[in-house]
Amino acid sequence: MEDDNNIDFHQKLLSIDEKLELEDLESLKFLCSDLITPKNIEGIKSAHQLFQKFMDEDLLNKEDCFLVAELLFLIKQHYLLQNIGYTKEKVVKELSTKGKISSYRVMLYNLSEEVTKDDFEYIKFLMHKDIPKPLTSFLSLLRHMEKQELLSENNLEMLVKVCQPLSSNLTKRINQYKNEKKEKKLSVASGTAESSQKAFAKESTEEAEQYMMGHRHRGHCIIFNNFQFLTMGFREGSCKDAGELRSVFEWLGFTVTIHDNTTKDEMERILTQCRTNPEHKDSDCFVCCVLTHGESGSVFSSDEKSIAIYDLTSYFMAHRCPGLMDKPKLFFLQACQGMDMQESVPLEADARNANISPPAPKKIPQRCIPKEADFLLGLATVDGCCAIRNKIKGSWYIQALCHQLKRLVPRQEDILTILTVVNDEVSQQADVEGKMKQMPQPAFTLRKRVIFPVPLDAPPPSKENCLTLE
Repeated sequence: MEDDNNIDFHQKLLSIDEKLELEDLESLKFLCSDLITPKNIEGIKSAHQLFQKFMDEDLLNKEDCFLVAELLFLIKQHYLLQNIGYTKEKVVKELSTKGKISSYRVMLYNLSEEVTKDDFEYIKFLMHKDIPKPLTSFLSLLRHMEKQELLSENNLEMLVKVCQPLSSNLTKRINQYKNEKKEKKLSVASGTAESSQKAFAKESTEEAEQYMMGHRHRGHCIIFNNFQFLTMGFREGSCKDAGELRSVFEWLGFTVTIHDNTTKDEMERILTQCRTNPEHKDSDCFVCCVLTHGESGSVFSSDEKSIAIYDLTSYFMAHRCPGLMDKPKLFFLQACQGMDMQESVPLEADARNANISPPAPKKIPQRCIPKEADFLLGLATVDGCCAIRNKIKGSWYIQALCHQLKRLVPRQEDILTILTVVNDEVSQQADVEGKMKQMPQPAFTLRKRVIFPVPLDAPPPSKENCLTLE
């Protein structure tokens, strides 16, 4: 019986390991680097190896797995807490008495979450004499600074110096830690039992500001995948996008239907059938993705008839689709919105003298969604500009959207935060010659945060220079 319990416990830890990415492991190793010697941490290549090291050090066993719960809580992998019998609320309640991660380590980790790629490059430039070139993350930089005795719990001067020019929030976080440390009110998580309760109250308030996602059926996701037209170019790579979207939204609990090469009449019939679907009443959300050619404010059907984006979204207004009233309705469109090309501009170019400047968006996509609440429209590009698609890998926008949903939904990030990261990922891409660029643009009337829960029994979606314009 004892052996069975041990096997069950180890299986739970392995199931957590399977869902963590490499950057999650690096975060875990950093956070617990005060508990395990640096030499032992260096050789750890997986989360289950780290958990085994905890057990070797008597920090973890089947009766007390709070350390793992604390670490998952700190890296915002809240959905994995259920694997070991914890919830966010339970972790917050027990942090002040059971927490093992130092407030110093938590402060540094939170700083790393706020430091952007550009910030990191700036810091590396400032400290180029003190750090080796191979460092690839802010956490690795912090570890190196500690090894060189440039950083410690009582030596934060260098850290303040490099963070000060970047953001007042970074220095504010450091100074807050220093002040709380002086007042001796810090605990591992938030300082005192009272502040832990405040943190819990804050989280409860944040949860109240989320759209409900408690139905057994998450909702319907329809995908219009138009890749073959009468005279317009064949949209090679579009099926790659459609497949990725299906994989991700099925993973999120949606019933996904793909409609290939639909005419305008067929699209209108499908939208009408969808808005009258009685299953909306027992669902949380609705998603519609359109992959096609387009022009300013509209998209094309496979018979090359123009359909206004506003007309697509307005099918699901409350008076026309009462089953989705007060529920989020999300639209993602991979289609050109004009013929202009967003061209790359060197960051060091002076704006007054630069030869190339990106075209300003001619109109705001807010005109494409109803003026009532609970809509979100994610456009692959700003108005008047082209959207780029790789014939083999799929479009920049849809691939980035799917990648970031897979990466950030498990961290309980909301959809607007995810779309901001998508914007950043797409904006950093360019064609082989470095000339073509793209910037997506969302518009929304959401009243609350959209945070997708990940079904525990759902497997993660599968992982899977020929650029063309939509």
